[in-house]
Parts: sequence; C-alpha cells; structure tokens
Amino acid sequence: MEKMSAIGAFEGIDITNSKALVDLKLDKPTAKDRDLLVEVTAVSVNPVDFKVRQGLKKSETPCVLGWDAVGTVVEIGEQVTDFKLGDRVYYAGEFSRSGSNQSFQLVDDRLVALAPSNLSDAEAAAMPLTALTAYELLFEKMGFIPAENANQGKTLLIINGAGGVGSIAIQLAKWAGLTVIATASRPETLDQVKKMGADEIVNHRENYVDSIHQLGFEFVDGIAILHSTERHFGPAATLIAPLGHIGSIVETDDLLPLTNIKNKAASFDWEFMFAKAQYRVQMASQGEALARMATLFEQGKLVSTLSKTYDGITAENLRLAHADLERNATIGKIVLTGGFIK
Repeated sequence: MEKMSAIGAFEGIDITNSKALVDLKLDKPTAKDRDLLVEVTAVSVNPVDFKVRQGLKKSETPCVLGWDAVGTVVEIGEQVTDFKLGDRVYYAGEFSRSGSNQSFQLVDDRLVALAPSNLSDAEAAAMPLTALTAYELLFEKMGFIPAENANQGKTLLIINGAGGVGSIAIQLAKWAGLTVIATASRPETLDQVKKMGADEIVNHRENYVDSIHQLGFEFVDGIAILHSTERHFGPAATLIAPLGHIGSIVETDDLLPLTNIKNKAASFDWEFMFAKAQYRVQMASQGEALARMATLFEQGKLVSTLSKTYDGITAENLRLAHADLERNATIGKIVLTGGFIK
C-alpha cells in the first residue's frame, strides 16, 4: 500500500517527550462514499490539539491530531457531487477521524468549502475551526442575524477577544452590525482587539462590570466567554440583558450557578463545533458557513487572524506550536505550512 507522511502522538502529557509528536509514515487512505481525499498543504493548531494530546495514554498506535487544514482535492468518493479534482478547499474536519497532521486526509464533503481565493494557504488554514465556532455561537446559539448590519442596536461582550475565536468573532459581529465590547489585558492583546474592530475595550483582570457600566451599558445582549468560564460567569450574569444569551466554548469542572440568570429569563449556550459531525446532525451547515465566510474574505469584509507561521509541517515545528499554545498567551492563530517531510 502507498505510504504518506504524517505526524503522530504516542503519548502526550509532556510536549518535550520525544514520543509526544513524531514524524512517521502511514498508509495513504482512499476516498469512498461522501469523502474527499485532500492533499494537505497547511495546517493550523488550536487548544483542542494539545488538550487531546495531553489526554493520550501511552500506545503503540499513533494518534494523528489536527483540526484545521487547506489543501487540494485529489480523490473523490462516489457520493460526492459538489467538488471536483483540483479544488482548493479548507475545513476543520471532525473529532473522531484521523486529523490533518498527515499529507493526505479524508474529510466528509459536507464539512468542506472552497478556500477563499484571496488568502494564502497559511491565511486560510488559520480560519476554519475558529470561524465556525464564532459563527455558530453568534448566529445559531445567540440568535443574532447572519446578515450585514442586521443587528444594529444590539451589543456583544467578548471575553478574551484577542485569541483565535475572539479575533474572528469580533469581525463577524461587526459585519453583522453589533456594537462589540472586547476584553484584553496586555499591550499586544489590546492592539489585536483594536485591529479586529472592537468598539470598546475593557480589562478582564480588573472590575470590568464597572468599566462596562461606566461606558454607558447597563446590560449587553450577548456575552461570549472564551476563557475561564467559571471565573467569568458571575460578571456575565450581572451584565447579561433580560432574554439575553451567555455562550461559552470552555469546559469547566465547576458547577455554574445558572439560577443567577433565571429571573432575567436569559440563556446559557455551550458551543462545540465538532458536535454536528459527532452526532451526524446539520453537517452541511458547516460547509455552507465556511462558503459564506469565504465570500466575506474575498470581499474584504473579514481578514485572516493568522499571527505566526512555522515553515515546514514537521514534528519539531508542531511541538513548538503546541508549546506556544500551552503558554496560554497566543494572539490570533499559528499555522504550519511548507509541506511535510518526504
């Protein structure tokens, strides 16, 4: 069987462990049913990568991580009708399948869209997972209207606005007409949220409830908690408007006092973009959302949140990228490009 290059993890607690991420050769897969076989040219890293890696038990079978990719369609399953050989595509894929840290990856065509033509491979690879997370959180969970300037007079607070999800969430919210308040605490994160278009900025290391009140907002219509859910739920419960939505992407072991938002008839929403593929529901909505956002990139209404690039899709570079994320000070997105080891 033909072989391909890949990066696999055999055990993962310590990123400095030589078995955490390893260059290797695996069997090249074959497309069938609704699958596209994509030759991967750029991959992004996300917190889910290192969290899954850290949870791996020692094994003789490698786990291939990676949930963001750009590449070229080289093989098509018999049920695929919307893509052709040679299409340049981008996608986040699904949680339960072998990831994008391999030179050829199978992905369900419903989760895929043509990559934005005006973005480089690195710029496009930075976007799928975070863009889908932000899109679903804002427009499916919080109920804001996914149309240009359609939410005038509505307000959104984004906690941790400079990260990967926050950076694209600010842009999508501004495109949709929302007034955006973002939190940041360091000079470089302040610069990032300004660059992404936030209307107001508050420091999440200070009493930002008072800061937001001083800006003239008694309540906000939506709150996206993108870091430390348990720490920020209390302030969010104070700030959320009656009938508003608090959404989070960050799991917590602590119980959340949801009764604190009961009298406002407010909602709490979890967002996990892999849920649709995991449970085989509304899968095509992700390809459709990526296609819609590709158009917005091409129109200049969204910009890539790429912030750092490693040249070469290698285990060494992937270990560096994981270490960057584990330090918990990342701005925007980190991408590996330049090809796999032959």
